[in-house]
Amino acid sequence: MGHNTMLSTGGGIVGLLILIFDLIVIFEVFNSNRSISGKLGWSLLVFFFPVVGIILYFLFSNRDQHNSRYEVLA
Repeated sequence: MGHNTMLSTGGGIVGLLILIFDLIVIFEVFNSNRSISGKLGWSLLVFFFPVVGIILYFLFSNRDQHNSRYEVLA
């Protein structure tokens, strides 16, 4: 019984991490200077395919260009 509890807890933690990354990506998308269709496209991709959407967003979204209004604090 301990083994099943450990697996269910691990799955819950993984699910929580995916939810947190989803929220970070969606927040970043809506605060970017992308077009409405770009924002909608990325948001739908992350919403319907969370793991794949997050990976594709961080690999192909050209975040530096679209998040240019963020300042480096150094």
